Amino acid sequence: MDTRRLLTRLRDREPRPGALAGVGRGAALGAAAVAGAGAACVAWGHFVERHLYTLRRFTVPVLPEGALPLRVLHVSDLHLVPGQRRRMQWVHDLAALEPDLVVNTGDNMSSTAAVPWVMATFDDLLATPGVFVRGSNDYFSPRPVDPLKYVTQGRSRYGGRTQRDMPWRELVAGFEERGWVDLTHRRHRIEVEGVRLEFVGVDDPHLELDDYASVAGPAARDADLTIGVTHAPYQRVLDAMVADGAGLVIAGHTHGGQVCLPGIGALTTNCDLDPGRVKGVSRWWPGAGSRPSAAAPDDAAWMHVSAGLGHSPMAPYRFACRPEATLLTLVPRGSSSPSAD
Repeated sequence: MDTRRLLTRLRDREPRPGALAGVGRGAALGAAAVAGAGAACVAWGHFVERHLYTLRRFTVPVLPEGALPLRVLHVSDLHLVPGQRRRMQWVHDLAALEPDLVVNTGDNMSSTAAVPWVMATFDDLLATPGVFVRGSNDYFSPRPVDPLKYVTQGRSRYGGRTQRDMPWRELVAGFEERGWVDLTHRRHRIEVEGVRLEFVGVDDPHLELDDYASVAGPAARDADLTIGVTHAPYQRVLDAMVADGAGLVIAGHTHGGQVCLPGIGALTTNCDLDPGRVKGVSRWWPGAGSRPSAAAPDDAAWMHVSAGLGHSPMAPYRFACRPEATLLTLVPRGSSSPSAD
C-alpha cells in the first residue's frame, strides 16, 4: 500500500466532530446519572433508613443440658439527643417482648442533656434485670468528623481528648438506682429463670480504657454460662474473655458498618474486628483473627455484635444497615445451630 492510500484511510477513520459531541453528551449524561444515584442514596440513608428500626432474633446454643430457654434483649449505641421521640418510642416499646434480661453495651448519649431522655426511653425495660457497660460517647460529646476516615483509617478515636464532658456519672447512677448492674471492670453473678449466669465486663477498649487484667480469671465452675460484655469488640478483649472461659461475648460499637455496599457489606468495623463479624452472631476463639466462623473449633465461644440503634448526630445516615435491637434466645448446647428468626 502506497503512502497516499494509507493517509487517505487514516483520514477516513478520524471521528467526525458530531460524533465527538455525541460521546461528550453521553459522558455528561452518565456522570449526571451517577451523581443522581449518589444523591438518592444519601437522601435514603438520611431521611428513611436511619429510622427503619428492626428487631433481630437469634437462637444461640450456650446453656447446659436441661436449661430452659433464656431471652436476652441486647441494646446498644442509642446515641440519643433530646427530642428523638421516634427512636425513644420504638425502644421503649421493646419492653412488650418481656425479655428475661437486658444487656446494654453503651454509647447511650450524644448530648450533655440526654440523660433524662435516655432514662425515659428505657423506663419500662429498667424493671427487667439488666447489665451495662459504657462506650466512648458516654464520656465524650460528638464533634464533626470526616466520615472517610472511618474507611481509610479503619477506626476513629477522640484525638487525644481527656476531659470527659458527658454526664456519664449521672447516667450510671440512674441505671443503678433502677437495678441495672455496671459491669465496668467487674464480675457479677445473677440467676435468671433458674440459669446461673456470670458476667465479666470492661471499660471501653476503643478509648484503650480496658483493663481486663483487673477482672481476669477462670470462669466460675458453678455458673451455667459466663458472658463477656464490652462496648467495642477489640480482639485483645475477645481473646482474653474467651481464654478465661466466656461462652458468649456481647458487644456493640461497630454500627454494623453504618454504610454498607449491597453484595459487599461493611467497609469498616471502626475497630480491629474483621468485617465478616461486624454484626450478628458468629464464633470466636483466641487468635481467631479474620478466620471465618466455619473454621471455629468445637469449643469456640459465641459472639453477638449489635449494629446499634442510632448514629452520631455528626453522621446522620445509614445505608444497607438498618438500626436494630436483638433478642437472643439462649438454649442448651447441642441444640440446632444458631438461627435467625
